[in-house]
Amino acid sequence: MAQQGTINVTTDNIFPIIKKFLYSDQEIFLRELVSNAVDATQKRTMLAQLGEIAEITDTPQVEVVLDEKAGTLTVRDAGIGMTAEEIEKYINQIAFSGATEFLEKYKDADAKQAIIGHFGLGFYSAFMVAKQVDIATLSQREGSQAVKWSCDGSPNFSLEDVSKDTAGTDIVLHISDDAKEYLEQGRIREILNTYCKFMPVEIVQGTKSEYVDDPEGATDEDGKVKKVSVDVPFVVNKTEPAWTKKPADLSDEDYKEFYRDLYPMNFEDPLFHIHLNVDFPFNLTGILYFPKLKKQMDLQKNRIHLYSNQVFITDNVENIVPDFLTLLHGVIDSPDIPLNVSRSYLQEDANVKKISGHISKKVSDKLAQMFKKDREAFEAQWDDLRVFVEYGMLTDEKFAERAQKFFLYKDTTGKCHTHEELMAVVGETQKDKHGKVILPYTPNASLQHSYVKEATDRGYTVLVMDGPLAAHVVGKLEQTHTDLQFKRVDADIADKLIEKDEELSSALDEKQEETLKPVLEGAFPGESYKVKFAPMSPTAAPLVITQSEFMRRMKEQQAVGGGGFQMFGDMPDSYDVTVNANHPLASALLNEADEAKRASMAKRAANLARLSQGLLEGEELTAFIAEGFAQLEQA
Repeated sequence: MAQQGTINVTTDNIFPIIKKFLYSDQEIFLRELVSNAVDATQKRTMLAQLGEIAEITDTPQVEVVLDEKAGTLTVRDAGIGMTAEEIEKYINQIAFSGATEFLEKYKDADAKQAIIGHFGLGFYSAFMVAKQVDIATLSQREGSQAVKWSCDGSPNFSLEDVSKDTAGTDIVLHISDDAKEYLEQGRIREILNTYCKFMPVEIVQGTKSEYVDDPEGATDEDGKVKKVSVDVPFVVNKTEPAWTKKPADLSDEDYKEFYRDLYPMNFEDPLFHIHLNVDFPFNLTGILYFPKLKKQMDLQKNRIHLYSNQVFITDNVENIVPDFLTLLHGVIDSPDIPLNVSRSYLQEDANVKKISGHISKKVSDKLAQMFKKDREAFEAQWDDLRVFVEYGMLTDEKFAERAQKFFLYKDTTGKCHTHEELMAVVGETQKDKHGKVILPYTPNASLQHSYVKEATDRGYTVLVMDGPLAAHVVGKLEQTHTDLQFKRVDADIADKLIEKDEELSSALDEKQEETLKPVLEGAFPGESYKVKFAPMSPTAAPLVITQSEFMRRMKEQQAVGGGGFQMFGDMPDSYDVTVNANHPLASALLNEADEAKRASMAKRAANLARLSQGLLEGEELTAFIAEGFAQLEQA
């Protein structure tokens, strides 16, 4: 006769609470049950090695079996098994301080998936999808009696002796009417592939067809043994993933193959990898891959998978690794991270901080080593690495300090420089009259060719600082190196990018400038363009459009977050128009007596200046092109 009893909980019914709080993470039940089965299997292996139970002759497996007709899902293992006394200890003894306190403590969204495991509730997650759960188990210890435990989702259970042919445990879930999706092979395989893909014991779900030699040796007309189709167990996981092995035992192809296992839809190989392996003062293993980023910031922070003893936990690793490392791909496995607590707790956990700091150092050490070992190869990959390094410098101060060993400045000729090398190259040439080194830069050397040429013609080294973080990075570098300043090549006319004591004389006097100013101001639309005069080389451009370095940098910083006030983002773009007082066009405008012709000349010059900077658009651009073609027809 079955023993009747009540599960030791102080709430009237714990199961509706479990369902309520974990409904959005319902599928996690399978991870918990399979993890328990894997644990039981590993315990059996350990006790067999110690000689406490019989030697193992079969290949340890965990089976997940669906019976759609019966409406059941079974997780079966040949592990250590349980006695009636162990059922009582591990299944029936659940103590809570009370439903009210429980609900209050775990009401926030972060804790929904954290409840399981925190109170040893892994097994009871089954009641999220089952209206009844049976446990049929037989301990591996000699002389044990098989028992069956049953519960219908209330605190009441039954426990009785049964017959069971093999040792181990079957967890049988009678699936609820509102959870029938968990009787579908495809759905179950999807969950196993997510959570159990790298568990250390083979997990079998259903069968697959394989072609093998006919076991009876039948041959075809050519005398070759025929191939026949047989059903074999479908193993859904790899029990020894790459991160569990020693780096010396892995080839580059092994690492790439593992990357493809992790990201089957990513068809581009990573640049390189870092193999993490730490056992003191905390346990940490894993492999991090550097994807090709180019100039993009892929801030999908779900590319690093977090495992605990090969059990998938989450792909949300914020607060576990430094923010900039979320640009990487790969796996981190650590039993020392408190997985079943809220994210706010993770931020303060000492182990998490140590692990985070260690990973950051490991990454910077790897980059420094690559730079030192093969600089040419490092430079070839710099365009793919730069956004990652820049993001790290902006968000992790210790990484920024280490990055000074390998951060590269790339100029418009394609040459790369360390900071010390760059300072040696620019020398006194790029020091202004105050003794500060000025570094002109461009976000696009092709589009800003005229500005770049003006600067390089003066012997200046022009850097390429592009990508979404450029404005933040130049600010960071200026803070780090207070003896230098960055100026984009279109921030001022070339003669004033680096202010020197010597000045050119002007062909226009103050009165002549006052005469021309309203004419040129009228040639530009609205109030976005401010006209001023400056003496420049007669061969330089007649009109140069520039934009304040400060205002433009503030707007760019705000565009990618931080580094400026909202007011800068809301303000319209404004431009300075510098008129070359020594260019023949200035004299021609001044000497033109016909006001209509003068205005037409000024308008055409203004349109050409705007066109050169991509600022002539829409109807104005259409009209300007049409006017140009009309003049060609008249020529």
